[in-house]
Amino acid sequence: MPEFVLPDNFETYPEARKKAFLTMKELKEQGRRIVGVFCTYTPWELINAADELKHCHIMQLPPGKTGRGALDFWKQEVISVKEDLEQFYNIEITDDKLRSAIRLRNRERKAVLDFFEVARLKPSPITGYEISTVISSNEFSPDLEEKIAFLEKRTAELKDLYEREYQGKPSRPRILITGCPTTGVMDKIIRRIEELGADVVGFENCCGPREKKDPIDETKDPITAIAEKYLRVNCSVMSPNPGRLEALDVQIDEYQVDGVVEVLLQACHTFAIESDAVKTFVTKEKHIPYIAINTDYSPSDQAQINTRLGAFIELLQ
Repeated sequence: MPEFVLPDNFETYPEARKKAFLTMKELKEQGRRIVGVFCTYTPWELINAADELKHCHIMQLPPGKTGRGALDFWKQEVISVKEDLEQFYNIEITDDKLRSAIRLRNRERKAVLDFFEVARLKPSPITGYEISTVISSNEFSPDLEEKIAFLEKRTAELKDLYEREYQGKPSRPRILITGCPTTGVMDKIIRRIEELGADVVGFENCCGPREKKDPIDETKDPITAIAEKYLRVNCSVMSPNPGRLEALDVQIDEYQVDGVVEVLLQACHTFAIESDAVKTFVTKEKHIPYIAINTDYSPSDQAQINTRLGAFIELLQ
C-alpha cells in the first residue's frame, strides 16, 4: 500500500476546530460579535458589512434559480436580511461598506480557488486530504486577511514543490469527489481513497470551489450583485440544476480525472435525487468510472466502504 504522507506541522480538522472554539471564546470575552452561518447561499458580504453580528434570520430560497421572478424574490430576501440587521442593531449598512466587503470576499474566493487548482498539476503535489482539511479548518478563521495570506503562501509553496519534485513523474489514478459536503467524512472516504493508492484532486461539492469560482460583480449595485451571485450556486436544492453537470464537465477535463466518487450523506437527500443523472453523465458522456457512496458520520460502514473503494481504484490502475 502506498505511503500516505502529510506535510510537517499539519493541523488536523479536529485540532483546528478545537482551536477555533477557544478563539471564539476569547473574542466573545473581548466583546467581539460572533456569527454562525449555514449553507452556501448565505450572503457573507452583508455579514461583513454589518461587522460580524450575532442574530438569527432565516432566508427563504425560491423554488428554482431560473424561473420567472426567481431573482426578484431572492433579491428581496437579501434586502430583508440587510433591513433586519439594520433595525435589530440600530446600524446602517451602506453601499460603501457592502462594496468593501465584496472586494474582500472576492479576494478570499481567488485565494481559495488558486489553492484548489494546485491539484490540477499532474501529478498533484498535495493530497486531497490536506486540501479538504486546510479549506475546512480555515473556515474557522475569524481573520480573512490572515486566511488569504496563509492560502497564498501555501499555494506558492506547493507550486515550487511541484517544479522541484513532482514534474515529469508518473501520476496515481486521479479522483474527483462530488455530491454532499465531505468535512465530516474526510477520514473515512478521502483519506482512505489516498491510502488505497489514488489521488483526490478535485471537489465538486459544497466543500469545493463551487461557490468560489464565481466572484461578485464589483461594478453593479451591490445588493443586486450579491443576489445574482448567490442565486447562481449549483446546489441540488434547486431544480432544475444544469449548472452542476456543466461544472462537472469542466472539472473532469481540467483536473484530468480518471474516476468520480459521489458522496451521498443520508441527511442530504437532494444530492441522492440527482445521483442517477450524475452517474449517467459521468459514465455515458465523459466515459470514466463512477461510484456512489451512501454513508453518514458514523464509523459503522467503514469496512464496506474500504472494500468498495478498493475495488473501484483497482479498475483505474
